Amino acid sequence: MRIALLSYSTKPRGGVVHTLALAEALAALGEDVTVWTLGRGGDSGFFRPVDPRVRLSIVPFPDVVDESVGSRILRSISVLRAAFTPEAYDVVHAQDCISANAVDRCVRTVHHLDTFTTPELAACHERAIVRPFAHVCVSASVAAEVEAGWGIRATVIPNGVDASRFASAPYGDWRSRLGRYVLAVGGIEPRKGSLDLLEAFARLDEPDLGLVVAGGETLFDYRDYRAQWEKRAAALGVAPVVLGPVAHDELPSLMRSAAVFAFPSTKEGFGLAAMEALAAGVPVVTRDLPVLREVFDGVARFASTPSEFADALRLALSAGPEDLREAGLALAHRYTWPAAAEAHREFYRSVAGARPGLS
Repeated sequence: MRIALLSYSTKPRGGVVHTLALAEALAALGEDVTVWTLGRGGDSGFFRPVDPRVRLSIVPFPDVVDESVGSRILRSISVLRAAFTPEAYDVVHAQDCISANAVDRCVRTVHHLDTFTTPELAACHERAIVRPFAHVCVSASVAAEVEAGWGIRATVIPNGVDASRFASAPYGDWRSRLGRYVLAVGGIEPRKGSLDLLEAFARLDEPDLGLVVAGGETLFDYRDYRAQWEKRAAALGVAPVVLGPVAHDELPSLMRSAAVFAFPSTKEGFGLAAMEALAAGVPVVTRDLPVLREVFDGVARFASTPSEFADALRLALSAGPEDLREAGLALAHRYTWPAAAEAHREFYRSVAGARPGLS
């Protein structure tokens, strides 16, 4: 099959990580795979090297000064639509709302559902659910949300994780630089529960423990939220280390050197970053969401409020080295990208009748 996987960015956000890993696993099965995306701000490559068996088509997308989020969304759709050549592929598979709006008929993976206030983004989100002819979700919880909200039945294909990459990472490099720390990834934004994590961390009252936040590449403007977060951190007497995006090769060591991985997200579709932490042998404290219960029940600690998060972090920090560790490692090794790719290949074949030319 000639397969096009479409994304919106070259940056290390969860959906982009998923797209590249799936593309490489499909190519390893012998499929002809091309990844299409937008090269924002002059990017000519992805955040990491990509298996040469995967073709890359990165469409230039220069920055526009003072462009609003809504205008950027509409321009993203227009630029990708103008460049993409759907007739060259048997399968067109969009991984986000921007790429799903840029093509007329596609398979769509709904990684998670959001509620947007920007009108252009809300419309993009809605169209990207109702227009595709077939749907994948990375968890049963998200599939249930899609069916309840739109009457659409999606096929569930979980994420994979490169467990060995995290399990074998050097331990201590980051610990020697940062001391003992609680790690969160995904940057500082509302959906990541960043303010709740601050409140929880302040309750720990452990002077020798640091809070480290990594990541943060996003399309959206969270400057006001970031300012609120920084003001609250100062008021609480917390001095987080904000690393920003971390190099692909350094992330496993950063993860493995953490004392605890905190995952207070308010919306997730699977929790790939938390699964990577389990693969690294690090205890995980996550928000008590149905989707995260589905994926991590029995291997992580759950909390809903800052007070509960503080209690769960305290337990994780004081637990013995084997507490939940073996169960977490076993879970992480069960989710593989080769299995995800094989499931996608079978899915593509199963929906062949819905799109002429798919075989």
